[in-house]
Amino acid sequence: MRRNGLLVILRARQEAPLVEVVRSLIEAGVRAVEITLPTPGALDAVRILAAQAPPDVLIGAGTVLTAADVAVAADAGARFVVSPVFRPEIVTVARESGIGSLPGVFTPTEMAAAWDLGPSAVKLFPASALGPAFVSAVAAPLPDVPVVPTGGVALSDVEPYLDAGALGVAVGSPVLGDALSGGSLSALRSRARDFVAAAVRR
Repeated sequence: MRRNGLLVILRARQEAPLVEVVRSLIEAGVRAVEITLPTPGALDAVRILAAQAPPDVLIGAGTVLTAADVAVAADAGARFVVSPVFRPEIVTVARESGIGSLPGVFTPTEMAAAWDLGPSAVKLFPASALGPAFVSAVAAPLPDVPVVPTGGVALSDVEPYLDAGALGVAVGSPVLGDALSGGSLSALRSRARDFVAAAVRR
C-alpha cells in the first residue's frame, strides 16, 4: 500500500463472482484486496487468487475476529488479515504466521497499543466519524503509526486523507458498485482506475 495507497474490500451476503471481480481490479491497477470471511466462498477465492495473482498484488482476508480466523486465512494463502476491532491475539498470531495484519482502532490509545504488537498498519474504523482532521491530529503524537482510514471513504476523500498523513485508504462499495451482483466489470475497472489515480503516491 505504500506505493498504491488503496485497499479494496469485497463483501457480499450471497454468492458473488469474487475471482472475476478481483481480476478486474488487478487489471485496473489495484494492488491490495481484502475479501471478508463472512462472504460466501471467501476462503476459496483467497486460495485461488493467492496462487494466481502477480507477486506485487496482496490478497488478504477481512472481518477476522479470532485467532482461529487468522489460521484459516493464512492456510488459504492470505498475505494479510484485517479486523474491525483490536484484539491482541489476532495481531500476535498473524505475526507468528508470517502474514501482515491491520487491527481496527478508533482512538489514539488503541492505535498505540495495537502498534506496539507489530501489525503492518492500523485500520481507522469507522473513519467517516472522524475524518482527515483526526488523522492529521493524531499523526503529530504518533508519527510512526501507519493509518488506513476505512468506512465511508468516497473518491473525494482519498486525497484529503493522504494529505493528512494516512498510509492509504480502504474502500468497498464506492469502487465495487454492483459488480458483485453481476454488474459491469468494465464500469468496475473505470471506477477502480479513478481511485487508483487518486491514491497513487506522487
